[in-house]
Amino acid sequence: MLKSPRIGAVFFYVSDLDRTEAFYRDVIGLSLQKQPDDGGGRPWLMASIEGNVDLLFFNGEVRTGNSPILVFNLESGGIDAVMADLAAAGTTIVTPVSHAPGGWSADFADPDGYTFSFYQTETVPR
Repeated sequence: MLKSPRIGAVFFYVSDLDRTEAFYRDVIGLSLQKQPDDGGGRPWLMASIEGNVDLLFFNGEVRTGNSPILVFNLESGGIDAVMADLAAAGTTIVTPVSHAPGGWSADFADPDGYTFSFYQTETVPR
């Protein structure tokens, strides 16, 4: 189904964005950029690391099983078709295709309940 999949991001829900920023910046030594809006008026953090992978931090409910989420980039688009194929195969769709900062995303669960996500930019046809 996926040709040459690439993990583009690891998505974390965090309970305190300022505390998270201080920890990853001051203790771990990452360079973080505060993004002004997640589409709902809330800021979020991004740290780019080796291998063109981004760590993304959003305020949200922190509970076992909902974080972190590995995000596969769909460089050539087709997120609607990919999710339709997953649903047709009986895969649990956690979040249908919806707007995300700068593009579109959708979440699904593997057979053990682990959540994964697909993301594509707005510049690529859905």
